Amino acid sequence: MSLLFLPMKIRNLELKNRIMMSPMGTASALEDGKITDWHVIHYGARALGQVGLIMLEVSAVTKDGRNHGSLGIWSDDQVTELKRLVAMLHQQGSKVGIQLWHAGRKSSLPEVAVSASGLPHQGRESRMLTIEEIKDLIESFKAAAARAVAAGFDVIELHAAHGYLLNDFLSLYTNRRSDGYGGSLERRYRLLSEVIESIRSVWSGPLFVRISADEYGEIGNRIDDTVQYSAMMKEQGVDLIDVSSGGVHPDPPNTFPGYQVPYSEAIRRRVTIPTAAVGLIKSGLQAEEILQNERADLIAVGRPLLRDPFWAIAAAEQLGVRFEEPLPYKGHWF
Repeated sequence: MSLLFLPMKIRNLELKNRIMMSPMGTASALEDGKITDWHVIHYGARALGQVGLIMLEVSAVTKDGRNHGSLGIWSDDQVTELKRLVAMLHQQGSKVGIQLWHAGRKSSLPEVAVSASGLPHQGRESRMLTIEEIKDLIESFKAAAARAVAAGFDVIELHAAHGYLLNDFLSLYTNRRSDGYGGSLERRYRLLSEVIESIRSVWSGPLFVRISADEYGEIGNRIDDTVQYSAMMKEQGVDLIDVSSGGVHPDPPNTFPGYQVPYSEAIRRRVTIPTAAVGLIKSGLQAEEILQNERADLIAVGRPLLRDPFWAIAAAEQLGVRFEEPLPYKGHWF
């Protein structure tokens, strides 16, 4: 029996299969951060293609903490269109998540971006957040989570990977603070801990966190560090770790099919917490191997789903799985 197409329950949520559309920024939002008809088509096609969980792309919790074309959830007037999108995806049988995010020193909008320690990014200046600004940032994440409730999302994911602001605090390479938010691993975790706590005060549903399990440079987090972080997240009620890597140091890692899966497996086994595997997972057979060997619980599919909205159908064919096709496609599915 194929595990990829078995349902999965997380808290009170049941996914119809183990396929998650990985959050991928499209830079296609309006200047006010609102979605367009293009997003309805983009995500709707993947729902028709039978993706179990569609994770919307990075969505900024503050107006300045984004890039050009990023989705936003910093304002109440963004909720109406998000609610319409979520309702449409639900009608097609998919569950829907949103990835809450602050770009930090990688933001392309403010003249001077904010960061943990004021390090530049690609020659652009940033400045260190003050304690008061950190408190405001935590409230921004909390308010964004409350808007996610109002919009009807099923899952919230925090983006604490790839050198963005939450990862900026977690990393020994980028966090050089000497106050209560820097220094030891526990202090570097403090901001993420307080964000999780604030979100849990308004959100009782599944909570995921995306992390960079390995930052690859000479200085930075390694798998032993992220295992410790993951154990702390588990204690705080995080339901799943979405395991990525890199994005902190300028040099990219060497990539190959499934190159991040060992990190997912390590966290899953050592922390006993569900994980999502992501990164060059291209076929149903590859995805099935990961699940059958207990290396992850969800399969996050990125670029293959951009190329083919019906990737899940092709994966089902590879695995010999048949399921009831949507009514408009009756008799034409395979």
